[in-house]
Amino acid sequence: MLLESPPKPIGEKRITFRGLDWQAFKQIQQILTERTRARFIYDNGVLEITLPLEAHERFARLIELFVRVLVVELGMKMKTMGSTTLDREDLLKSAEPDNGYYIQNYALVADHEIDLEHDPAPDLVVEVDITNTDINKNRLYASLGVPEFWRFNGREWKILCLVDGAYVERDRSPTFPLVEKSALYQFLETALLDEVTAEINFRQWIRQR
Repeated sequence: MLLESPPKPIGEKRITFRGLDWQAFKQIQQILTERTRARFIYDNGVLEITLPLEAHERFARLIELFVRVLVVELGMKMKTMGSTTLDREDLLKSAEPDNGYYIQNYALVADHEIDLEHDPAPDLVVEVDITNTDINKNRLYASLGVPEFWRFNGREWKILCLVDGAYVERDRSPTFPLVEKSALYQFLETALLDEVTAEINFRQWIRQR
């Protein structure tokens, strides 16, 4: 666990609609995207609209920095997708994760805009959910074929790997096997007080290994 006290802050505001077909979902998404910073996740008739608050955004951006430092220091390549909408109308599923990355499949997608009808799903997706969500995100991202899914609730980091169509929790990331969970917790604890020092220390830690 990262933080045992104080209690977790409110990380997101959410509203859920049920019984919406795909066309109704896309209409709502289009209207609200023009007017808000909301994120949308849709799973077979259920639409959850999320407004991220400070705690959510801060953890999401720090984990993004954590991933980028790893990729750079380990000499890897990466295409960052951010919260790009991952639509699969044929599956009646759509998601806007906090962060999505192509790393192993970088060479397959580096030179064009992603089309999930032809391209693989991102190799790694990250979601921060500090407050409860009504969507079964494990099932959703497994259906989209995301090989590795990180979930962080403000205290605990779960590394989920796709095995036979379902996620299995692992102690280490197959993308970054060098890194134990404690490395992220230490990075976040330091970064919540001093982001620059956290990055410097983490880079030095990687180089020493």
